[in-house]
Amino acid sequence: MITKEDVEHIGWLARIDINEQETVEYMEKLNSVLEYFGQLDELPTEDVAPTYHVAEIHNVFREDVVEECLSQETVLANTEHKQDGTFRVPKIG
Repeated sequence: MITKEDVEHIGWLARIDINEQETVEYMEKLNSVLEYFGQLDELPTEDVAPTYHVAEIHNVFREDVVEECLSQETVLANTEHKQDGTFRVPKIG
């Protein structure tokens, strides 16, 4: 069970101010969620195969094939911001 102190601690960790009324409301809501999880724990799941997705998902990526890449000149052709064969970017720091 979630206590008022737990909710206050969670609020402190999240750096949010929770007043007394909100503390009680959140405590009730979180305990309701935990009760629901308790109900789920009671279901017979021995014959249920583990799943990672609820919907059937197929790999939509293309085959990873090595192809000829663009030349350095082609890559830098459309920029004014180049220096020594690379993109020139603002200094960070």
